[in-house]
Amino acid sequence: MAKESNKLKGIKQLSHRGSVLFLCLFLVASIPILSQNSDTNFNQSITETIDRIEEIYDVKINDEKKLLEGKKLDYADWRIRQDNLEVSLTAVLAPFNLMYWKESDSVYSIRKFDYPRRTPDLGRERLNYLQNLYDTKAEWESRKADLKSCIKDALKLEKASEVKNPEVITTKKRKYKGYTVENIALEIVPGVYATGSIYKPFPLKKKNAVILSPNGHFGDGRYRESEQIRCANLAKMGALVVSYDLFAWGESALQFPYEYHRTSMAQTIQVLNGKKLLDYLVQLPEADSSRIGITGGSGGGSHTLFLTAIDDRIKVSVPVVMVSSYFSGGCPCESGQPIHLCGNGTNNAEISAMAAPRPQLIISDGQDWTQNVPDLEYPFIRDVYSFYDAEEKVENAHFQEEGHNYKESKRKAMYPFMARYLNLDITKITEDDKISEDITVETENQMKVFGKNGEKLPENAIKDIDKLYSLFGETYEKDQNE
Repeated sequence: MAKESNKLKGIKQLSHRGSVLFLCLFLVASIPILSQNSDTNFNQSITETIDRIEEIYDVKINDEKKLLEGKKLDYADWRIRQDNLEVSLTAVLAPFNLMYWKESDSVYSIRKFDYPRRTPDLGRERLNYLQNLYDTKAEWESRKADLKSCIKDALKLEKASEVKNPEVITTKKRKYKGYTVENIALEIVPGVYATGSIYKPFPLKKKNAVILSPNGHFGDGRYRESEQIRCANLAKMGALVVSYDLFAWGESALQFPYEYHRTSMAQTIQVLNGKKLLDYLVQLPEADSSRIGITGGSGGGSHTLFLTAIDDRIKVSVPVVMVSSYFSGGCPCESGQPIHLCGNGTNNAEISAMAAPRPQLIISDGQDWTQNVPDLEYPFIRDVYSFYDAEEKVENAHFQEEGHNYKESKRKAMYPFMARYLNLDITKITEDDKISEDITVETENQMKVFGKNGEKLPENAIKDIDKLYSLFGETYEKDQNE
């Protein structure tokens, strides 16, 4: 009987607990219903919430483009964190695909969501996170291998249709003091050509270093004077240098108009251009495949980082005005493919570190997104180099008073670095112990490989963007950034 009583008692206890649990579940389930009845109390203009944030944090938040006009948000004030301004702004702006930009310590602005562009504070936060992922060389090597594999996949390089016998078109050489120039068109996938100019030392040595010069978004592209100066001087020093067009820029625009430059495929094609041109150059009898460098500014700086990260043949790199922890490139030709999502999130600073322990000179300035390199990105990258005891192989040349360019001061920082690590002869461009940039500047028409009006464009050259995507097993869909 005692056993039966205990059993009955236990059943009653379970029954009572079950009733209590049911009541709790009922009340919990009722909460959303009850709260929904008060939506009208907490639905308000987002501008009112921004005013409240300004008051709490004593800051000014500008909405010059009136992006907040007419917008309302449920529970807007409840999203404010009284101890964190940035988290508060993110919480109230994200529902509208908007973001904040920190102009100064006390002034912020509202912008449309710009996925490749963040703030220095978020860059620092991200580098702190990344730094905790690897404490040893082995851990970093594992991370690097994962990133390298993912970046290649994201760029779709392995999907590219092969060219069995790629066509190579070169023009007659023009001879100048200490160097020559010839133009080149190289078929990289069926019917798609990389176009550029090759600068060579004159007289030509038996074996010469090779340097890639990917172009950035500077006016006139590879035709501009500063690009010619850089390439000609490196050739004088003893290198085979190739300067090549951006996709849908320069002569590439004969195949694909500029509107297609802002597509994700532009990033793939530009990386492929660099790899295929390097393949071509290293097989030349006068090339020394053990001495390969790369340097470019802005978008060319991005591609300097990408190519160095995935191609171990590159021994020396000089990325210019593009190493940043919070900006990955404002053009889809730099950030259109999801390479910065690799490894659960990376950035150009970590991609730059993938060059370690190979020599790298990071050139930055005080007027763009590289303004914090000396104190933020460079120490992070040096720490990675320390895994190899190679801190002396990474340097930073910072020009605080300068802006976003690859002009004379930055070039003159690059020359001796390339000379030191690629065994080039800097005396070939030195007069009275000063670097000279005395070259012959060519006209645009002289630098064209397909003729003044594109009359020599090969018959198999495709001009259909859909066909281009199909060569990678992809379907073209208009990108949001176009």
